[in-house]
Amino acid sequence: MAVLSAERIKITTTKSPLWCTITIIVLGLGVAWMIGRSSSSSIQAYNDEAASGTPDFEKFLPTFNEAGLGVSGFGVMVLMIMAALAITSEYRFGIIRTTFQAIPSRASVLIAKACLIGAFGAALSFVLMLGAVFITKAAAGSEGSTNLALDNADAWRAVYGVPIFAFLCVVLAIAVGALLRQSAGAIALLLLWPLLIESLFGMFGSFGRNVTPFLPFANADHFLSSGSSTNFHWGPWGSLFYFAAFVLVVFGISIAVVNKRDA
Repeated sequence: MAVLSAERIKITTTKSPLWCTITIIVLGLGVAWMIGRSSSSSIQAYNDEAASGTPDFEKFLPTFNEAGLGVSGFGVMVLMIMAALAITSEYRFGIIRTTFQAIPSRASVLIAKACLIGAFGAALSFVLMLGAVFITKAAAGSEGSTNLALDNADAWRAVYGVPIFAFLCVVLAIAVGALLRQSAGAIALLLLWPLLIESLFGMFGSFGRNVTPFLPFANADHFLSSGSSTNFHWGPWGSLFYFAAFVLVVFGISIAVVNKRDA
């Protein structure tokens, strides 16, 4: 409890987490509103075209994944940046030495950071995901909300899956930050990994197609959407367990490395 209390004080007394939280809220709800307005505009354009002939395009009816893009996409990335900075900033300013002197168990420090920031990120993303869905529905109108009914298990998984994904991403960010100990490097890796590195495998033909089902963020996307064209060897929940196992392995490696090297 003392470790959690110490980490809570660090997080709540610095400005970086506050600004990151504000950014996540603005992105999560702002993107949802834009998605809803885009749907409303496309429906209006479709109806106008239909009145004078046959439209050559389809109406844009957003799904849960599209409504929550600002949360699951941009928001989670900001959460990872915040989590990485929580550990790399201590290395940068030498605070980590004091932390490890006060709390000899280095593993407990990393676990406390991961649990505290992860729980906060999960709670925030859950609330924002619900808010994003309702904002998108309000902006899109009744016709544009056709795919946004919370009336089945897949629909609810798209909502509660984002907090699970956010928590695991925070744990991964803490681990990467502890391994690299440098803010720019950790943030660059965490952002380029899902955005660029994994997508590059699609350029390698059959090799890329065979490797993609084993990429961590590809599995996370499969859990959230289940609409990928990739031929996965397991279902959405299998993809979640795969991503969680990957995160735990990286986190375990970070604990082992932190315990062995000098602060």
